[in-house]
Amino acid sequence: MMPCESALCLYFWMLFFSPVMTNTITEDIEVLVFLPKNNSYLFSHTRVAPAILYAQQRLKAEGGQYSGFHFNIQFENSDCVNNAFLTLVDRCGQKPDLILGPVCEYEAASTVRLASHWNIPVISAGALAAGFSDKSTEYSHLTRIAPSYVKMAETFTAIFEHFTWKRALLLYEDDAQERNCYFTLEGIYHLMTDFNFNSLAVSPDNRPDMDDILQRIYENEVVIMCMGADRIRDIMLAAHRQQLTNGNHLFFNVELFNSSSYGNGSWRRGDKYDNEARQAYTSLNTVTLLRTTKPEFENFTLEMKKSVEKARFPDCKDCESINMFVEGFHDAILLYAIALHEAMKNGFTKKNGSEITLRMWNRTFEGIAGQVSMDVNGDRNGDFSLMSMTNAEEGTYEVVANYFGANGTFQLLPGFNIDHFTLKVRQPPITEIQDKSCGLGVSALTGVIVGAVLE
Repeated sequence: MMPCESALCLYFWMLFFSPVMTNTITEDIEVLVFLPKNNSYLFSHTRVAPAILYAQQRLKAEGGQYSGFHFNIQFENSDCVNNAFLTLVDRCGQKPDLILGPVCEYEAASTVRLASHWNIPVISAGALAAGFSDKSTEYSHLTRIAPSYVKMAETFTAIFEHFTWKRALLLYEDDAQERNCYFTLEGIYHLMTDFNFNSLAVSPDNRPDMDDILQRIYENEVVIMCMGADRIRDIMLAAHRQQLTNGNHLFFNVELFNSSSYGNGSWRRGDKYDNEARQAYTSLNTVTLLRTTKPEFENFTLEMKKSVEKARFPDCKDCESINMFVEGFHDAILLYAIALHEAMKNGFTKKNGSEITLRMWNRTFEGIAGQVSMDVNGDRNGDFSLMSMTNAEEGTYEVVANYFGANGTFQLLPGFNIDHFTLKVRQPPITEIQDKSCGLGVSALTGVIVGAVLE
């Protein structure tokens, strides 16, 4: 009976395990990753590299259909200017199969153009500006694994439509270099063309004209800000002293990357103005990325913390913190593996970048923090949270509503108070004022951002 039993065992072994072996494809993949070595960036090499390596090891360890992919990962420095582009040009004889990054808009623009020309897929957790939404030509091979600024603007569109707000001031800091806040609020301009917006830029290096800012606030119903925490505090204090926080105006702050500070009293500085600032911040709401967790994410967080602690980077503040860039670049490896495997099963090779790129679009998969939904244009659908101060005595914030981009729905949480978002008095229509938008007007956005700026 022993030979018969052995044959039976072999039969069942082939029955259950041969499909896995059949679906497993072996391939070496050359990956070029652009991340800045400067740890002042939330997407620095120190923060993000462990996540990419974790995803690589996870695919191998799980032993599934992607375990045959061997990712040869090479990290290169990104300076947020042109370093990535020049590095890619120098490698024209050794073109990678996949590029991860860059994040910064200006550097990504030239790099993605060249990669698209060379038929190389690019996945980035950055390049979030509205100009990258046009995938018809020069950005044809770009997949954005983090929600773009236009996706964030969908949240404001839903809120404005629900409460029938019509007029808003976009108030932002413009550093004239990376211009992160410029691009952030540009997404709102790009999407919400049916609403009446005007904008005002302030320099991070100069003292703002507070009288002008307060006049602009008075002329609008809603104020949407993107700037440093200290400057927002100054503006909220000034608005409070002019009784602009009494319910006739609503204030929003866009903070996609460091929202955790809002649960710990972002108004507090330990000075004599703390009490006044706490009162002013009862009118300030924050739009940020929705945070979800699952068991795999908890383990991922612990592993990232261990990696950073082991490396000992004394100059990297909060490097163990997990942000959307860390999550995004981890999920980029998973998404590429799914698309490559599917493409190769259908007779394509890893060198067919356009085919692999298209197979990364319009699909849903499980990322490290939850479900990831990619739209038909290769951009991740964004889920965002609305935070408000729910305890005026303590000055603490909590999430009061969530917006889910895949189906455009809102989830109102117990802390949501409709009276908080209802304007007491409608302001008179805006009179004709001198254009002080510093280039963020509608014509500038459609002409400069999509055209000249990202060249």
